[in-house]
Amino acid sequence: MIALFLSLFFGLIILSGLFIVKQQSSAIVERFGRFLVVRKPGLHIKIPLVDKIAGRLSLRILQLDVIVETKTKDDVFVKLKVSVQYKVIEEKVYDAFYRLDFPQDQITSYVFDVVRAEVPKMILDDVFEKKDEIANAVKSELNDAMSNYGYDIIKALVTDIDPDAEVKTAMNKINAAERQKVAAQYEGDAARILIVEKAKAEAESKRLQGQGIADQRREIARGLEESVDVLNNVGINSQEASALIVVTQHYDTLQSIGEETNSNLILLPNSPQAGSDMLNNMVASFTASNQIGEAMKKQNTEKNKEKNKKQ
Repeated sequence: MIALFLSLFFGLIILSGLFIVKQQSSAIVERFGRFLVVRKPGLHIKIPLVDKIAGRLSLRILQLDVIVETKTKDDVFVKLKVSVQYKVIEEKVYDAFYRLDFPQDQITSYVFDVVRAEVPKMILDDVFEKKDEIANAVKSELNDAMSNYGYDIIKALVTDIDPDAEVKTAMNKINAAERQKVAAQYEGDAARILIVEKAKAEAESKRLQGQGIADQRREIARGLEESVDVLNNVGINSQEASALIVVTQHYDTLQSIGEETNSNLILLPNSPQAGSDMLNNMVASFTASNQIGEAMKKQNTEKNKEKNKKQ
């Protein structure tokens, strides 16, 4: 019975001397409270009751999120979330374990120091645009400080920038106003294009309409000319032919008016003699105009002669 008890006792002691270190981690072994050795992943033996595992450190990449509130150059309070990715340097496990009790607190202090030194130099817009510069400054400062303690800073990222709520509301209003301004400019340009194109279309329409009227009058004149020639061939002189054409058009107009039942138009004068009187008035006007033109031409000729004599 005693032998069985002793065998179990010694068996437990031997088993207590075996320990396993997991992958991507290290174990610190002490002997009588003094550092002995750093054990890497695998199965290891220690002296029971003499050696003990003081602690284990993960060699994986860890992440620490730090939220810093500070003020920008234009007096805007803003919160920045800085994510620091770090890990223990495998060759410096001793320093990482013994030189720092709380590495997260140390990293947080450096992040606060760097962010509150860099951000007050920038206005709010620059904080958003130059967040990578802030992250690089944090990483550089942490690398210089934490490498002495056995930690390697893999990456520092500014993952969130959160201004004061009133500032965000004001920024949204400014952005909305700017977009409305751009929209109004586009609407104005579109309206101006429509007006210009409409004016061009109207001008083209008027040009074509005028061209049509000119062509119409040209054809009417040609028809009248042909009518006069036909009448001249049958022994009617030009004046009689013109009078006949005017009278004919006069009665055609009266007939067109009579065909419109709702027409209130009255053609004055409307007597049979009206066409002849109209033609006589036109001939008299043309004759008077020709006489005035001849007189002015004669007067200009005499003035030119007098000037030449004086010279």
